Amino acid sequence: MNERFFRTELMFGTDAMEKIYNSRVAIFGVGGVGGYVAEILSRAGISNFAIFDNDKVNITNINRQLVATTSNIGKYKIDVIKDRILDINPEANVETFDCFYLPENADNYDLSKYDYVIDCIDTITAKVELAVRCTKLNVPIISSLGSRNRLDHTKFKVCDIFDTSYDTLAKVMRKYLKKRGVEHLKVVYSSEPSVIDNPESKVDGKYIESSPIGPGLMGIIIGGEVIKDIIDKK
Repeated sequence: MNERFFRTELMFGTDAMEKIYNSRVAIFGVGGVGGYVAEILSRAGISNFAIFDNDKVNITNINRQLVATTSNIGKYKIDVIKDRILDINPEANVETFDCFYLPENADNYDLSKYDYVIDCIDTITAKVELAVRCTKLNVPIISSLGSRNRLDHTKFKVCDIFDTSYDTLAKVMRKYLKKRGVEHLKVVYSSEPSVIDNPESKVDGKYIESSPIGPGLMGIIIGGEVIKDIIDKK
């Protein structure tokens, strides 16, 4: 028993702890949502990670991203998250990929070697590509949807993307998923309408993510759902 995860093992039992510890998870995007996912999973005892991101920490990330501190500005997010995971669990295996995942480079990455894929990226084509490939490979996947300007924690839900509402990202994704034969996709989303009528939410005419609550809450929920699914897996 790893003493770091003694309390987790007490809660779930030895068999479940072995599943958690030995599982291999891939996290695509470790900004607002993905950083919190990595935090929850590493503290639960997951010890094998693949982290995909090509972004650096920016000062404007500080209000909502776990990776964003003053001392980390300018550093690659994958490096910050790797260091944090290893500080939590020095025995963890953490692969990092400086990668902006897209259909054009998707063949470079073998998703079949992961027990779970976690999609925390913003680009629709990339999210759809991950969902399609994981579905074909029968690899469990969960995707984050919109958390922009969501503040009501009671409105966050885990469901199938085809059962969502008030989420424009989901609406667009559903169309492409149907075309490519994906009938189900587990997601976390908020049923709260986004606060999009506030002119101060716009920069250069575009609405930007500004909620200090939504991304972290969504990441925590995703992390819990992944742990539950891993434990329940036969």
